[in-house]
Amino acid sequence: MSVFKLINERNAKGKIKKVFDDIKQTRNIKKIPNFWRAIANNPDTLERTWNNLKQIMKKGALDPVTKELIYVAVSITNSCEYCIRSHTAAAKKKGASDQMIKEMIDVVGIANQNNKLVESYQVEVDKIYK
Repeated sequence: MSVFKLINERNAKGKIKKVFDDIKQTRNIKKIPNFWRAIANNPDTLERTWNNLKQIMKKGALDPVTKELIYVAVSITNSCEYCIRSHTAAAKKKGASDQMIKEMIDVVGIANQNNKLVESYQVEVDKIYK
């Protein structure tokens, strides 16, 4: 259950309505996801977060699918079910295949496992990597 009541997009006004409209247009969706409705309780946070996300997730040196897969990988590591599900859906919408997602999950698993081993054994970083 959300800490604050979700903002009903039909009742949105001002900055919230403007951001909600941009989210729907940019993402080609008809309904505002709960994440955005929750953080709309602070219109400045809503606007800043949406603008930052748009800027960072646009095509750049990394293509949008790769960016979504990275987002999912970090969300897995941070145990954010909402983000795992929403960004997996976004990755698929942008062209990620099930096989790509499965391989990404395997990479997350082995990276987390090996990170824990390195930390547990307190392995010193090789000079060639510094």
